[in-house]
Amino acid sequence: MNLSNRVAVITGGASGIGRAVAAAMAQRDVTAVALVDMSEAVEDVAAKLNAEAGRTFALPFHGDTTDEKFRASVFDSISSQYGQVSLCVPAAGITRDELAVRVDKVTGKARIYPLEQFKLVVDVNLIAPVYWALEMIGRIAEDRAAKGLKRWTADEHIQGSVVFIGSISSQGNRGQISYASTKAGIEGAAATIMKEAMFYGVRCSVIHPGFTDTPMVRSMGVDYVAKNILPFTQLGRLIQPDEIADAICFMLGSSAVSGELWVDAGWHAPA
Repeated sequence: MNLSNRVAVITGGASGIGRAVAAAMAQRDVTAVALVDMSEAVEDVAAKLNAEAGRTFALPFHGDTTDEKFRASVFDSISSQYGQVSLCVPAAGITRDELAVRVDKVTGKARIYPLEQFKLVVDVNLIAPVYWALEMIGRIAEDRAAKGLKRWTADEHIQGSVVFIGSISSQGNRGQISYASTKAGIEGAAATIMKEAMFYGVRCSVIHPGFTDTPMVRSMGVDYVAKNILPFTQLGRLIQPDEIADAICFMLGSSAVSGELWVDAGWHAPA
C-alpha cells in the first residue's frame, strides 16, 4: 500500500507522535491529512507543516476526539475535499498517573484511584481511538456496498490501514493503572477489528512505543526521566517522535505487516 495520493486522519496531531506522523506522511506524498487536536495550537502546527512541505496538505481540526458529532464532521469535511479517507492514526492520548491505592500516613485511611479519572482516560485513550478507526472502516464499507462489492479479495488493492498507539505500559507499569489498562485494551480491540475489517480490505495493527520525547513524557520531569527511565533503556535516551513516525508509516504502507510492533528502544521496567 503506497501512501502517495492517500487521505489520512491523525488525532493528537498538534504535538508528539501525531505531529511527527503528519510530517512523515508529507514526505511520502500523502495528499491530505486531517490534523485533529484538542489544542488550538493545531492551527499553527498545520501551517508550519504545510510551510515545511511546500504545499498545503495538513488541514487543522480543533475539537474533542470523544465527541461523536465532531468525529463525523472531520471525516465529512476532508472526504468532501479530497476523497475517501484510507489511513487512520488515532494518536490522541492522556495520562492521569498515580498509585492505585495509597494509604494516608496521618489518617491511616486508604485512598483508591479516582473513578472519574479512570473513566476519562478510558474515554480518551481507548473508546475514542477505536471509534475514529471504525468511522473510517464504516465509510469504506459503505462505499464498497454502493459499488456492489462484498468481501474484499486479494486481487484488489488494500482499501485502508489503521495503526493504533499502544504502549510498553500495556504490560503493566507502576502508577499507571488507568493508562496501562487502556493500552492493553487497545490490543484486544485492534485484534478484533483486524479480523472483521479485512472483510472490507482494511488492515489494523498496533505500535507500542517506549518512552518517547513528547510533552506527555517531559511532563514527568527531567529528574524523573533521568532516574526512572533512562537507566533502564538500552539506548540511554528517549526515543524521538520521528523514529516512531517512521515505524508507523512502515506499518501503514506494508501490506504484509499485521499484529503488533514494539518500538521500545530496549526498555525494561525495573523490578
